[in-house]
Amino acid sequence: MRLKLEVDARELQKNLKKLGKVPQKHVTAAAKKGMNIVLKDAKSNAPYDTGQLKKGMILQGEKSRYKGKKVYRVVFDPAMNDVFQKKVKNPGESGSPNAKDTAYYPASMEYGYFARNGRYIPGYRFIHNSLQNNAEKMERTIITTMKQKIDAEIRKAGLK
Repeated sequence: MRLKLEVDARELQKNLKKLGKVPQKHVTAAAKKGMNIVLKDAKSNAPYDTGQLKKGMILQGEKSRYKGKKVYRVVFDPAMNDVFQKKVKNPGESGSPNAKDTAYYPASMEYGYFARNGRYIPGYRFIHNSLQNNAEKMERTIITTMKQKIDAEIRKAGLK
């Protein structure tokens, strides 16, 4: 499977050279389609209490100075901060000198937290695991989508 992916990637590079420049709209569409796989998996593996964590996960595009580059991240909707951010009743009770007076629920669920008795409660790592488990599927989707879009551009320009 990995060999097929490498062959497709080489063919994509060859077609990109033929086309000359990379249309940004195709890069954006392919990157988003690939990251949607990770987002769906992260939502399905998120801990479920009220469903707010699952509902609050979104994709956020990174702004880049370079043409032909697009990066998406799975983040939590800032509009839902009133749901996710809560005041800690007794900051520092766990014994940490750097204890904050607010807690961010999504970060606690992903990375873990220290309980009041000082014991560390590990996180679920649902976003990290989704990215790790779907890396090859995401790559394949991005390459396939880009290949299709670039082939269509080449046909449209009459370069083949």
